[in-house]
Amino acid sequence: MAHFTRHIGRRGLLLAAGSLVAGSVHAQGRHIRQDFEDMPVGGPPLGFALGFTGGGPPPRWVVLDDPSAPAGPRVLAETSRDRTDTRFPHAVLDGFEARDVAAAVRFRPVDGRVDQAAGLVVRYRDARNYYVARANALENNVRLYRVVDGRRIQFAGTDARVPRDRWQALGLMVRGDRFEISLDGRMLFAAADRTFTGAGRVGVWTKADSLTHFDALEAEEVP
Repeated sequence: MAHFTRHIGRRGLLLAAGSLVAGSVHAQGRHIRQDFEDMPVGGPPLGFALGFTGGGPPPRWVVLDDPSAPAGPRVLAETSRDRTDTRFPHAVLDGFEARDVAAAVRFRPVDGRVDQAAGLVVRYRDARNYYVARANALENNVRLYRVVDGRRIQFAGTDARVPRDRWQALGLMVRGDRFEISLDGRMLFAAADRTFTGAGRVGVWTKADSLTHFDALEAEEVP
C-alpha cells in the first residue's frame, strides 16, 4: 500500500512503473489505464459497460471537454442529473478482471443537490453485486460499501475533506479480504470483508444527481 499511495500523491496515478501519458486506453499485462483522450466528445465512452443499481431512469454517461483535467481535456461524466436517491450509475471497464487489484481514478465534483459523489468499483460481478469506495463532497466523507443483491451496505468509512470543484485522486487496493482506501495519496483507513472473494471488473460510480468528472482511471492486478 505504501508504494500505491506514494505514487498517487507524487505523480498522479501511477500503479506501475512509467508515467501517465495521453491516449484512449493502454493495457500491458494485468495493468489498464483509460484517460478518454481518443474518444469523441458528446458520445458514450468506448470500452465500458454502462449500467446502474437501484431505481430511476437509465444513466447517461458522456465524454466531455474539461480543460482542467489532469490527463488531457477529455473526461467522463454521468449527466442525467436524476435525483432518485437510491440510483447508482456505474461505468465498468471491458477487458479487465482481477481479484486482488490496485485501482485509482482522478475526479472533480462539479455539482449535485442530492449528492456530489465519486466512486471506484472493484470485484464487480454485475449491477447488483460489487464493492465500491465512495468520496462525497457534500458530506466530506469517504465510505466503503458492499452492494449485495442490489442493496448497498456500508462496512467502513471516515470523515475527510472532499473539496468541490477540485481534482482529487481516489485509490482503492484490495488483497484477499483486506481493503485500503486513499485520498490524494494519503491512506485514510483499512477494513476487511469476505462477501466477494473472486475476480471482478473495475469501474467508476456515482449517486443520484451527482455531476462528477472522472479522468485517468487505472487498475493493476497485484500479487
